[in-house]
Amino acid sequence: MKADTATHSWRRMPADRSPAGSPHLVITAIVLLLVYQGYTLSVAGVASPWIARSFHLSPSALARLFAWMAISSFGSMALARLADQIGRRRIIIASLVLSPLFALASALAPKAWQFAVFQILLSALLGGSVSSATVMLAEELPVEKRARGQAFGAGASAVGGMLGYIVIPFLLKWGYRWEWLLAPSVAGIGLVVPVARMLPLETRFTLVRSANPMVGSRFYDVFHPLYRRRALTLLVCSGLSTLAGTAVNGWLYFEAVSILGLSPYKASTLVVLGMGVAMLGFPIGAWTSEKFGRVPSMAWFGGAAWLGALAFYWEPASIAYPFLWLAVAYCWFRVATNVLTVASNAAATELFPATLRTTMAGWQMLAGAIFTIIAQAGISALIGPLGGLTVVIRYFATLGLPCTVIYLFFLDETCGLPLDVASLEPQWAALHGRKYEPPPEAADRQPDGASAIGCPR
Repeated sequence: MKADTATHSWRRMPADRSPAGSPHLVITAIVLLLVYQGYTLSVAGVASPWIARSFHLSPSALARLFAWMAISSFGSMALARLADQIGRRRIIIASLVLSPLFALASALAPKAWQFAVFQILLSALLGGSVSSATVMLAEELPVEKRARGQAFGAGASAVGGMLGYIVIPFLLKWGYRWEWLLAPSVAGIGLVVPVARMLPLETRFTLVRSANPMVGSRFYDVFHPLYRRRALTLLVCSGLSTLAGTAVNGWLYFEAVSILGLSPYKASTLVVLGMGVAMLGFPIGAWTSEKFGRVPSMAWFGGAAWLGALAFYWEPASIAYPFLWLAVAYCWFRVATNVLTVASNAAATELFPATLRTTMAGWQMLAGAIFTIIAQAGISALIGPLGGLTVVIRYFATLGLPCTVIYLFFLDETCGLPLDVASLEPQWAALHGRKYEPPPEAADRQPDGASAIGCPR
C-alpha cells in the first residue's frame, strides 16, 4: 500500500519538475560541502612540517603517524554503507555537525596519538559525506547535467585543497601557530543550517526505497554476478591508479626541490600554477563525458595523465628550459587527471543501484587506502635496488597506463542513459522477487536514449 501511495504522489507532480528538488540548490549545497571537505582534509599535509616540530617527530615517525591515519578509510566505508540504508542526506548533515568538533579536538590535542585519533574520526566522517555527496549529484540531477554536476563537485574539492597552501604563509607571517589552520574547519558548523535547507527532504533515494521497500543489499553485493565485472574493473583501476598517483603526487615536491634542485619558491610556484591550470580539466571532463562518453574520457585522458607524469619525472637536465618543461608536464598531468576524475565519478555513480551506490564508493576508498600503504612501502623498498627515487617513481607511474585498456574493454558506458537503466535497477529488483517502480524523472526521459544529449552509442 505504501508503494502505491508513493507512486500516485509521483504521478501528481508536474512533468517539468524533478522529484528531488532544485538541481541548482543541490549543486550549491554540495559545492559548499566539498570546499569544506577539501580544505579540512588538506590541513594535515599542509601543516606536516610544523606538526612534526610540535610533537617532536622525526620524518619516519611522521610517516608512521600518517600511515596510521589512513585507517580512517574503514570508517568512511562504514558510513558509505550506512548511507545506502538510511539515506545520503542524513550522513551529510551528521558529518557537518560532528566534523567541526573533531577539528577543534585535533587543534587542541596535546599529544601526537591524540591528534591522530581525532584526525582519523574527522577523515572518516568527511570521507563518508563525500561519497554521499558524489552519489547525490548523480541521483538528484537530470541526465544531461550529471557529468556537469560531478565537475562542479570535483572542482569544489580541489579549490578547498588549495586554500590551505594559500593560508599557511599568512599565518606564519603573522605569528600564528599551525593549529589555526583548523579554525575554518571549526567554523564549518555554520554550514549545517544552509546545507540542510538546500538539500531536499524527499530525495530520489527515499522515493526509490519507498516504492521498493523489499529491495535490500549487503556490503559485498557489489560483487554479485550482475555487477561483478563493473565492481572489479573499478577496483582494479582504483588500485593501479592509487599506486601510480601515490608515487607521482606524494613525491613531486621532494623531487622538484631535493633532486632537481629547484628553490622552494620555484617549486611552490610550479605546484600552484599546475593546480590553477588544472581547473580547466573539470569543464573539459564534463564536456567530453557527455559528448564522447564516460568510458572514452576515462581511458584516453587517464592514459594521457600518466604520460604527463612520466614526462615530469624524466629529469630534463639536458633541456634548455627545464622549469618550462616541468611546468608544462605538470599542467598536462593535472588537467588530464581532473578530466579523468569527472568521468570516473560520473561512471561509478551511475553503474550501481540506489542501495549500492555509496557502498561502492566506500569500497573504492578502502582500496585507495590499502594501495597507498603498499605504494609507500614499495617505494621505500625499491629505491636501493632500482637506483634511486626517480627511477622507482617512473616505474610506478606506468602502472596507471593499463587502465586505458581495462576501461575500454570491461566497463559499460552509461552516458545519456536514465539512471535506472544505467544501474540495472529493474534487474536488481527482479532478483529480489520485486517489480521495480521508478520515480517519474521527466528530465531523464529522452525520446531516443542517448542521442538527445549527443552521447555515442
